[in-house]
Amino acid sequence: MSSLSLDELATRLDGAGVCVSVPPFVMRIRSPIPVVAQGLRSMYASHALLEDDDQFVDFHVAVKPRRRLFKSVCVFEMDGFEPFTPLAYGEAYAFLEWGMNWCVTSYCHTWITVHSAVLERNGHVVLLPAPPGSGKSTLCAALMLSGWRLLSDEMALLDPVTGLVTPSPRPVSLKNHSIEVIRRRAPDVGFGPVAHDTMKGTVAHMRISADSLSRAHEPARPAWVVFPKFEQGAPLTVAARGKASALVELASNSFNHHVHGRAGFDALVALVDRCDCHDLSYGQLDEAIAWFSQLAVPA
Repeated sequence: MSSLSLDELATRLDGAGVCVSVPPFVMRIRSPIPVVAQGLRSMYASHALLEDDDQFVDFHVAVKPRRRLFKSVCVFEMDGFEPFTPLAYGEAYAFLEWGMNWCVTSYCHTWITVHSAVLERNGHVVLLPAPPGSGKSTLCAALMLSGWRLLSDEMALLDPVTGLVTPSPRPVSLKNHSIEVIRRRAPDVGFGPVAHDTMKGTVAHMRISADSLSRAHEPARPAWVVFPKFEQGAPLTVAARGKASALVELASNSFNHHVHGRAGFDALVALVDRCDCHDLSYGQLDEAIAWFSQLAVPA
């Protein structure tokens, strides 16, 4: 996408849109809203721009402006369908990212999708399932900056047949204080537009590493499931999580294992059986990163 200037990108987004490779998907994106062009230009500069009109597109999405009473808002569309309540005009780029997540979790049932950050090192994958506010995305960003390959900040795409996780690396969504925490750790890492006063607070997206994008077609096998929890000022504590408890937690974080029926349940059981499962509580990122580094040392 870096082959287009910001003005050229904005013009195309306002017309037929741009067709972008977002592995393992192809998205056609349209929007006349300037912040969307700015966000795509900064976050997806290294992604392939597909020019072939016959290119198969998985999702046709758009973020459009709309006037409501005395203010402008924006709406997200997928194939002309509006699944969400309009958001503030300034949230347009974040809305695009959230909408693309929804497309995948709602329609991509080739995989079992689990709400989790996913990273790989030395050929082995760690899943980080956690609720909002647990520090998952901050930890995910810090691990990527420490040399881990990002497969996804938001979802594990688990193949129920092979047991491998398919990468879907996209910008890491950071919120509130986490934005400055990561900016201080990596001043040169690119950030997209900042959306203020969202339902999640202040939101900004961080560009993924070049290694994560270049290896986006390399699936990998899970080795660990770690349930992280950030506690300000707390010492690092790690405890083994029982397999049954880990399975229940993973199932509760899965978007669609029920769609697969018994095969979906069996795939989650197999995932838990092959992985070491831990609860991790941390108050300092450096301590958590050091623990993960030891975890990933080849035997």
